[in-house]
Amino acid sequence: MFILDEVKREVLLIRKKRGLGAGKINGPGGKIDPGETSLQCAIRETQEELGVTALDPVHHGELWFQFVDGLRMHVDVYVATAHEGEPVETDEAVPLWTPLHALPFDEMWADDIHWLERMLVEREKFLGRFVFDDDKMLTHEVKWG
Repeated sequence: MFILDEVKREVLLIRKKRGLGAGKINGPGGKIDPGETSLQCAIRETQEELGVTALDPVHHGELWFQFVDGLRMHVDVYVATAHEGEPVETDEAVPLWTPLHALPFDEMWADDIHWLERMLVEREKFLGRFVFDDDKMLTHEVKWG
């Protein structure tokens, strides 16, 4: 889930404190609970990780990850331009309002540079496929539109 402040041209990111990608900067999100849709999951995880509720999120993309150790993940990407509540640090994440022109790609997963800024600024829909060996991205493919 990426929450945008369109007036300030900022996005609400997190520094993840635990689990896969701990220490990296990312958007909030997580695993789908039984009976939950990906949208419900994205809203719930944002509430749990930051204490804010995304309002009227729009689906903008899909990420497919394959890790050489066998881990596979499918991630639905949502953008919301409004939210309720103020972001707070939790056991899972530190909130970071970040200017769209200064995304910290050197502290993010290697795939983010291939889709995040274009998706946030141009609001284009996309499909991304990536292969990783631990933190190292081996291949990438992004289709737009």
